[in-house]
Amino acid sequence: MRSVLESDTRFYYAVGVLTLAVFVLAVIAVTTLNSIELGSQGLFGLLVGFGFFMLVFFVSIAIHRLEDLEDV
Repeated sequence: MRSVLESDTRFYYAVGVLTLAVFVLAVIAVTTLNSIELGSQGLFGLLVGFGFFMLVFFVSIAIHRLEDLEDV
């Protein structure tokens, strides 16, 4: 496991995937346990906001990888 997460970029990808998995599980739990539907306006706004957050997160990883390529 340590060799897989040895580089910073792989660690960032792992954190992003873990964050995404926790968010998806939380949305499933909220929609299952409460009467909130996936199409409701409040939940839709939360999904869009989280989507933008993850987009910025993965774009920053791509920029980090490009910076590493320039150092070579």
